[in-house]
Amino acid sequence: MIAVIVNAVLVIVGGGIGCLCKKAIPKRITDAIMMGVGLCILAIGITGIFDGKNTLIAIISIVLGVVVGSLIDIDKRLNSFGDWMQNRIKKDENSNSTFSEGMVTASLLFCVGSMAIVGSLNAGISKDYEMLLTKSVIDFISAMMLAVSLGYGVMFSSVFILIYQGAIVLLSELVSGPLIASGAVPELNCVGSLLIMGLGLNMMKITKIKVANYLPALLFVPFVNMLFAWLGEKGIL
Repeated sequence: MIAVIVNAVLVIVGGGIGCLCKKAIPKRITDAIMMGVGLCILAIGITGIFDGKNTLIAIISIVLGVVVGSLIDIDKRLNSFGDWMQNRIKKDENSNSTFSEGMVTASLLFCVGSMAIVGSLNAGISKDYEMLLTKSVIDFISAMMLAVSLGYGVMFSSVFILIYQGAIVLLSELVSGPLIASGAVPELNCVGSLLIMGLGLNMMKITKIKVANYLPALLFVPFVNMLFAWLGEKGIL
């Protein structure tokens, strides 16, 4: 868990530095930074989608995931939670419009990538913290850049890092075997990268995808992957 805690702390510190810098940077510059970070996030997502071995697994998982996510309306619930937290901490009115966006965007970026999943599995199974510590440094820099544009909400994504990555570390002995044996990890990376691409496109103001509503797709990936493996063994695929 130590690497997860380090990751969360560095996001808080990076986000805090970004918020301090935000006050001294003109809006046109923060807008330009937002576009630049969005472009980098899009590139990260594009790179990761090639991990997947079967496009149909990603398509089916995304479709099933967005149906469930839209019915629950995860995006609305996360934004409502962000608004509630904003009201609780009573920050200035100018930060109100971006607090939820910052929290949700940063939480998704830091939690759905391949390094979050594989790094947490490595930390839990073999006590190998290298990948998570590397991710922590990357997240520190990303948090600074995001906070310059999106404000204090980025810092609160640390809560989701602790919950999400901490849960994977603690449960790694139970979930790692089936995931690795079924070959689901590359497919998880692919679907997670698709969600990251959505974040990048949103940050560049090209789209308005409710990326959070696609999160259940990650839960469907192992099951869809096992179904395809079974169909392959039966000679159906």
